[in-house]
Amino acid sequence: MTQTQTHSRFSIEGQALCWRRGNELLRVEPWGADSVRVRATVLPAITEQHWALLPPEAVNAEVCIDGDDGVLRNGKITVRVASSGWTRFYSSETGAVLLEERPHLRVRDFRALSGDAFHLEARFNACDSERIYGLGQHKHGFLDQHGCVIELLQENSEITIPFYVSSRGYGFLWHNPAVGRAEFARNQICWVAERTQQLDYWVTAGNTPGEILHHYAAATGFPPEMPEWALGFWQCKLRYSTQEELLAVAREHTRRGLPLSVIVIDYFHWTMMGDWQFDPIAWPNPRAMVEELAALGVRVMISVWPTVNPNSPNYGAMQERGLLVRTERGLSRQFAFVDTTPDGQVAVQYYDATHPEARRFIWERIRENYYRYGIKIWWLDACEPEAYPVDPDHLRYYLGNGAEVGNLYPLAHQQAFYDGMRGEGETEIISLCRSAWAGSQRYAAAIWSGDIPSTFASLRQQIRAGLNMAMSGIPWWTTDIGGFHGGNVEAAEFRELVVRWFQYGVFCPICRLHGVREPGTAKSGGPNEVWSFGEEAYAIIRELLFLRERLRPYLAAQMQAAHETGLPPMRPLFVDFPADPACVSIDDQFMLGPDLLVTPVAEAGARERQVYLPAGAAWRDAWTGTEYAGGVTLTAQAPLDRIPVYLRVGGALLELGDMG
Repeated sequence: MTQTQTHSRFSIEGQALCWRRGNELLRVEPWGADSVRVRATVLPAITEQHWALLPPEAVNAEVCIDGDDGVLRNGKITVRVASSGWTRFYSSETGAVLLEERPHLRVRDFRALSGDAFHLEARFNACDSERIYGLGQHKHGFLDQHGCVIELLQENSEITIPFYVSSRGYGFLWHNPAVGRAEFARNQICWVAERTQQLDYWVTAGNTPGEILHHYAAATGFPPEMPEWALGFWQCKLRYSTQEELLAVAREHTRRGLPLSVIVIDYFHWTMMGDWQFDPIAWPNPRAMVEELAALGVRVMISVWPTVNPNSPNYGAMQERGLLVRTERGLSRQFAFVDTTPDGQVAVQYYDATHPEARRFIWERIRENYYRYGIKIWWLDACEPEAYPVDPDHLRYYLGNGAEVGNLYPLAHQQAFYDGMRGEGETEIISLCRSAWAGSQRYAAAIWSGDIPSTFASLRQQIRAGLNMAMSGIPWWTTDIGGFHGGNVEAAEFRELVVRWFQYGVFCPICRLHGVREPGTAKSGGPNEVWSFGEEAYAIIRELLFLRERLRPYLAAQMQAAHETGLPPMRPLFVDFPADPACVSIDDQFMLGPDLLVTPVAEAGARERQVYLPAGAAWRDAWTGTEYAGGVTLTAQAPLDRIPVYLRVGGALLELGDMG
């Protein structure tokens, strides 16, 4: 319908269904194929902040008033709003309830704060059998997050992306960057925004997880095409202190005949935080360095922090123009850090990535001091932003109070670099980031899992965290191979860990070695090159690097699929095998594309592991060539030099030949 209709508490405005009672206004409208957006407020009008959601493509939705209810149908999803305001979502095809608000004195609970802000709670009925996947990256170690409480707050190694895929056939985006929490309890699902002006969420229906992820990517942005060179090996450590030290490592890779795609310049390469420029003593000729590395087939990535030292020449100009994150009370400082100068701790301030002028300002510095030398890959560290104490309502951004908009920071920071690169005519864009929000994938954000410990327990957590990031619509993801904190390169225990982590890492979307190795300091860790872990480990890792090279054509095809469909290359088994009920309980294996089953070894001392081969396909052991029927569990041999990997019979990878 296109005309405006009214009836009791309902009105129809174009294809939107509106409900009003007292001061509360609810608006339900189609937002992409098989999807709807729901907004509500007790203020005079609904605002048009789109945060992660893009303008939707036109659809042919049906809206009507059916007795005492308002009904909107958009493809596979139907929404029915009762005269009380209670909202339910159905499958248009089967009539099954997908999701419904939980009846309550106040269906949507707005509790007034100061000004036009509210504490908001939105409650939905829970289902005991429902499984919840996505919600960003967390260290709790669960793939299915039914029963979990998820803090909606960006922190180092805890990434808030408030989108999930349900086993009931729907996807849900809490389209609100406010600090809060999501509770997936037995009796209810509850979303909480500590400070906001309105309710805003998006729901989509799909017959498969892949279809739901496609709808989500269409609504929040498909990832760009991944540069082919980014699929190779990335070498990094904390940290290379000089230009000559960095070049020596790249030259050694070449001398040994090892593949290397990217080498990384970490923090403290600068004169001072917020200068965003090289220290000319340690890095005397960046252009010559970049040119020599390019001749070796290696690109440079550089660490860019969003913090500004008050002693930096840029600080005064940014403060004068209102380009820094402020505090609501007292001094405007958010983070104590030991910078290059002056000696001792200094209280630094974050630039305000939510401010368009601030995004342009930082890109101008980056273009002048890095890009013009040929550096085009950005490591956006500490972009949560990492502030101590963690007190988001004390921060004031261009877009509002930190409790209201703070989770948006990494998305806005990523936009600064994506827009800057596009403005220079670049099309091969990638930024490595420690945090993300809904929609980050559209700004070429590759996420890594942050500063995690070097332990087998951490490795096990990463497997599940990476799969939930995939189910959050993030196709470009990785970890620090070997973990970040700790790791004695002389210890047998760590050498085993780094081998097992490498075996996992070569099958991640991005393959990157990084970490602080013992003995190390805040400014310089121990050795962390592939030859640093002893001859036995090196021999295994060397072969893994060449395996990664052989996988690159297959990986490129999966990245192209992610760009076109939103389907992440790394994903849980149930995405490819939704008809196999056993796959929903498998959380320590994953598919890399449709044809490669990866089963990491993540227990110290393990030399075998149980493997489930999904039904619906036949499988070939990548190392022995033995074929197996699907739907079976077997004990796979896993000596230190082998990760159990299986190829789908009839799939594209068999054309690559033996992986061993």
